[in-house]
Amino acid sequence: MRYEEFKATIQSELRRSGNGLTWSELRERADLPYERPCPTWTKRLENDIGLARVKGPGRALVWTLT
Repeated sequence: MRYEEFKATIQSELRRSGNGLTWSELRERADLPYERPCPTWTKRLENDIGLARVKGPGRALVWTLT
């Protein structure tokens, strides 16, 4: 999977979900092949699509679009 495909997938799933999703939820919904998100790609998503990660329940980070 290339970055552009990853970006489009994440953006699409987050738009569909009004309250945001954890990485685990994103991975399952989009059938992503990664155990953990790539830190470099995650940083790029912050600039490219307005990704924000906010503290959720427990230790979870909820991914949302700003």
